[in-house]
Amino acid sequence: MEKTAHGVLEALGVRAYRTPQPSVPQGGVAEAALSGGLAKREAKAKRMKLGRIARAVGKSIIGLAAAGMLAAGPVALAQAAAPAAPAVIAAPAPAAPVAPAPDAVPAANDAAAAASTTPAATGGGYVPMAPTPGKGMPVDGWLGLQQQFSPLGEYGAWMHDLILMPLIVVISIFVLALILYAMFRFRRRANPTPSKTTHNALIEVVWTLVPVLILVAIAVPSIDLLAKQYKPAPAGALTIKATGYQWYWGYTYPDNGGFEVIANMLKEADEVKPGERARTDADGPEQLATDNRMVVPAGEQIRLQTTGADVIHSFGIPSLWFKLDSVPGRINEKVLFIKEPGVYFGQCSELCGARHGYMPIVIEALPRPQFDAWVLSQPGGTLAKPGVPGTGAAPAAAPATIPVSAEPAAPAAGAAPAKTAA
Repeated sequence: MEKTAHGVLEALGVRAYRTPQPSVPQGGVAEAALSGGLAKREAKAKRMKLGRIARAVGKSIIGLAAAGMLAAGPVALAQAAAPAAPAVIAAPAPAAPVAPAPDAVPAANDAAAAASTTPAATGGGYVPMAPTPGKGMPVDGWLGLQQQFSPLGEYGAWMHDLILMPLIVVISIFVLALILYAMFRFRRRANPTPSKTTHNALIEVVWTLVPVLILVAIAVPSIDLLAKQYKPAPAGALTIKATGYQWYWGYTYPDNGGFEVIANMLKEADEVKPGERARTDADGPEQLATDNRMVVPAGEQIRLQTTGADVIHSFGIPSLWFKLDSVPGRINEKVLFIKEPGVYFGQCSELCGARHGYMPIVIEALPRPQFDAWVLSQPGGTLAKPGVPGTGAAPAAAPATIPVSAEPAAPAAGAAPAKTAA
């Protein structure tokens, strides 16, 4: 039809456009098909050859990786078996613990007991104090707050026991009595025709004013307690910095030479490895005892600062009415006051990771002379700080080398810098 149309147009004198036809060489379609098939087979052969080469290279890489893993395996296992702790520096042999006679230990724990298995420090005759059962620690079957050993704790316990608990009990009994009375007095059998009373001015005034008076009675001592808790420490107060790590604590004494004591939880006798120290009753309760303690003077205001090295922790001692969050990149501060010598136990009170429940806190409060002796037993420890009671003595000659603390019971998330042990 296309040719006929073109012929008609040419006959009428109209120039028609003809679509150019491709030239087909001799042999035509057969040769073109043959050449196309050969090209496809050549391309397929090339792809197969490239695939074989890629598979061979992949097998070689896998073999090299497996050989490298086998070679590095023993080294990795040896590193994993080693405790995640700072390097240990050789130390002179410590002196043997000196145990005082039983009749030489006062009832009020003014003198330190020698029941602990930790070696006594040689610099000033410091001997770790044995904890008093039931003092500064949880007690089986006890209901209520722990016995308090700080003025703020006594105030808080008084408010809890004589204001909050009586109010809670009275209000609970009163509401229960109202419910029981309404159920009995206005039951269907005794009251077939329900009352349609909607307002009672006297009752509405009473149930508005009484809760207001109750809240005022609670608010006055509460605000007073809060204000006392955050009252700044005096200018000459001793400063101690508690740093939370995953998962142990470090205690720095910037006023006494800047040394730091690292405290890890002690494991039980059936959990320790050969050569490791196990917990004893002289160290404290299970999962609350540490290899080293935060030693403080008793009867003095202490400026306690706390921060976190990795995540948020919380420094909490229930028997001292003390709890303060340890936030990375920030220093929080409160006053710590302990009325009498003793050993007081606490724990990290903020969920901080897998071993959150295994980073206890142990505070040992000593009379000022014994605290000074402990400070002088530390490497670089000094008492030369103006304005602090009991200071001014010359710094002790620190041992040349000391062991660095890191108990395998509480490995850190990362390598920690070398820190000194008590």
